[in-house]
Amino acid sequence: MKLKVRNQARISAFFPAYRSSEGLDQGIRVTETLFQNLQEDHERLKKRRKWSLSPFVARAQTNEFSRSAAIEKRPLLEVDWQPLLFAELGTLKDEAEEVSVLDYGADPEGKVDSTQAFKKAMRRGGRIVYVPKGTFLISGLKVPSNTAVIGAGETETLLLLKKETPKKRQGIRNRNLFTGNKRIRLEGFTLNWDASRFDESEPSSSGGISSSGITLAHVQFALVRNVKVIDPGLHGVDVTSAFYSYKGDGTTSRFRSAYIWIDRVEASGFGDDGITTHHSDYIYISHCFLHDPSGRTHEKGFSNSNGIEVDDGSRHVVLHNNATENCFGGVEIKAHETSSAAFDTQIIGHISSSDNRSYNFRHIGHHKGEDADSQTASGIRATFLVAETPTWTPLYRDSEPRALVVSAYNKVSITQFLTVDEKQVPILAIQYRARQVALDKVYFKGKKPEVRLGKKTRDINVSEIKQWSGTEFSV
Repeated sequence: MKLKVRNQARISAFFPAYRSSEGLDQGIRVTETLFQNLQEDHERLKKRRKWSLSPFVARAQTNEFSRSAAIEKRPLLEVDWQPLLFAELGTLKDEAEEVSVLDYGADPEGKVDSTQAFKKAMRRGGRIVYVPKGTFLISGLKVPSNTAVIGAGETETLLLLKKETPKKRQGIRNRNLFTGNKRIRLEGFTLNWDASRFDESEPSSSGGISSSGITLAHVQFALVRNVKVIDPGLHGVDVTSAFYSYKGDGTTSRFRSAYIWIDRVEASGFGDDGITTHHSDYIYISHCFLHDPSGRTHEKGFSNSNGIEVDDGSRHVVLHNNATENCFGGVEIKAHETSSAAFDTQIIGHISSSDNRSYNFRHIGHHKGEDADSQTASGIRATFLVAETPTWTPLYRDSEPRALVVSAYNKVSITQFLTVDEKQVPILAIQYRARQVALDKVYFKGKKPEVRLGKKTRDINVSEIKQWSGTEFSV
């Protein structure tokens, strides 16, 4: 609850309407109306790739947008698939046996490795494993289907990786990567991956999907809630597929994750991203705080370490009431050149503080010179965004601060956007083949932002930018 209230208070200090369900819904509806009036790029759809012959690769399905999320006086923001997730997790709660990890020999004083005790407690699944107050040494946990691991709270239960744990090991991941897992719940603990175990002269991760705090790879129906992740080698939380496909724009990976809710998670000291998604569908990230990355996955001075990154092949992702601080990117929606771009992303309430690029939407390799147009970079809806003091960062020393970058994306609707900077002029950059982009209800506190339109942009509409008065969009 603490992160939820904290983030909500920070955003509603600038947008009073954000406090109420009526105001939130009204903001979402304004963004949705603007989005529906934008035209899809039909030439992009005609260029979609055909099916790949590889058993690991599929054609990217990027022509159906999700219904917009809504509050409508409910206690939770509702996305289309939430009832399905609740039903599956209800089955886990009703049918699983409740056990304590102490009954299997776990040491709450952190003197003896408790990995085997956790393995015995989880068995082959069908267990709710309670972890009491204490410090538990582990060398990486692999969670089977139909399993919950529930601690006594982030300040009470600590899972600490042993110093001898190999760098490639995740703190926690699902047990079966290629056959997949279902119904996993992780809640109420702090996980310290402890990247300081490795010399600062070497990268903190070993490549691929290794070295993260929590990895969900090829998982359906999972909840990660009230968890703190400290100093992971790669990502804090990674929602991903078991296999990464780089067969080109228009293709994506099989063995995907789906129906995942990441709620009230704090991550810091991460080598790459705080929370990231790859080649997965139907993900909801809410009330999280991602801050102060180490950037140690990358070469020093060239670290693209983002608070939240919606990356290669992700589809139908909703971000709500999150905060980022001191990252390279606050929220980055993107893809690499040889992968499909993230498709159909909604952002509803976010505050970016002292990130280098507060909001960075791009498809690498599809926006400059003779680059091919992106076939998949489409569909961003965002409302109630605060870009507070974009700043230079040693993480990526040659990157100029930006409040907003939209590059190569088509059909982007942003409303209720505020820049806050008393010293520098914030930059809103819409560039490199961005198309069908609409910014409405844009405000500033301090210096008025400069809008920069790049080459080969098309159908860009930015409303009048107004001085913030403290009553913006109040209901």
